[in-house]
Order: sequence, then C-alpha cells, then structure tokens
Amino acid sequence: ATRSSVKLNAESREGLQTLAKELNPIVGFYDPMGLSQGDFYDMGEEATVGFLRHAEIKHGRVAMAAFVGYCVQSNFIFPWPQHLDGTTGPSPDFSPEQQWDMIPEAAKWQIFGLIGLLELWDETGGGAADHYMKGRKPGQYPSLQVFRDNVHFALDLYDPFGFSKNKSDEKKARGLKAEINNGRLAMLGIFGFLCADKIPGSVPALDAIGATIPYDGNPMIPFEGNFHL
Repeated sequence: ATRSSVKLNAESREGLQTLAKELNPIVGFYDPMGLSQGDFYDMGEEATVGFLRHAEIKHGRVAMAAFVGYCVQSNFIFPWPQHLDGTTGPSPDFSPEQQWDMIPEAAKWQIFGLIGLLELWDETGGGAADHYMKGRKPGQYPSLQVFRDNVHFALDLYDPFGFSKNKSDEKKARGLKAEINNGRLAMLGIFGFLCADKIPGSVPALDAIGATIPYDGNPMIPFEGNFHL
C-alpha cells in the first residue's frame, strides 16, 4: 500500500471498505449501524470516516493495554507503597475487577483525571496539530512538544523514539493494519475476561485453565464500588 492509499483509507467510505477487506478478507466491510454513511457534526464524509477510524484505533489501543494489564495484575503487583497510607495495591488473589473496587476513591479520580487530560490534549491537537476530523492521520496522537517546551520533559505517546520515521510507506501500512487487527482481538480478549468472571461458563477455555474468579459486581458499572461524589 502506498501513502496515497493509506490517506484514502482515512478519508473516504470507499477507502474504508477497501481497508476492511485488506484487514480481514473473510469478514470484509461490516457496518451494521451504517455509521460510515453518517455526517458527524455536519462536517462531511472525510471528517466522519476520520472520526470512526480514530475512534477504532484508540479503542484498540486501550483494549490492548487493558488486556496486558489484566494479565499482569492477575499475577503481580508492584511491591512499593501505592497509597497515601503506605499500603500497596490489592493482592493478585483478587480479580482485577475486585481490585478496582478496592482501591481508594482518590486513586480512581487520579486515573480518570489523567484520562481526561489525555483526551483533552488529543482533541486540541496538542496546540499544534490538526484535529483528526480535519486532516490529522487517524490514530496519530499529538506531539507533547508544547508540553515539553512549557512544563517539563515528556516522551511523545505516538512513536516516542522515532522508530517509524525512516520506515517505508509499505512497512507503515503493514504496521497500521497489524495494529488495527491486534486492537480488535484485544477488545474481544478483554471482554472475554470480564464475561468469564461475571457469567460462569461463558468462556469455557478460561474456566478450564482456572483463570476465572467469580465477580458479583457489575463490570459495566465501574463506579458502583466506592466511587461517589
């Protein structure tokens, strides 16, 4: 794939359909709700497809982080103090869902506060980049250069070490497709974990290896456990 085809994929419904077939020839283009035919914020087709592409890539990245985090914290926690009272995080004997319910309210505000700041930086283009509905490459998180210049040093979240700068367009296109597919798989994976803990027998493979811990809360209402105003 050339750079022009990658741009097409980011800006038109036709390109979205082409990319879908390249990502998964069996499933192909799947848009049961017709979102790609919408006109988000009355900004046209290119902006709408840019929104959808950016949203999927971002959700895929979050899911990959969630999947890896679920596996890690099911088996290990950092041993140093993590709370103001000097205690560490909840034991890995508890499921990640139970661990979330057990951490202090302040820690939850801290997590969601950071998420909010990252989202704000993305929406504003980091004070320099175009919005993803106005020409920025879908999935490209804005540079933190403005933050580095005015606050303190911080690595960029998108290609922090510049590994992709010298890659060919073909390699970049392959990497993008791999990331999208891995993100889709991770979304299925993290929901598989959540379902297995909440609905006994829903994921027999996880039950067979003893990877489930029954959870009596509701993973779809993450604020119900010790999270209130």
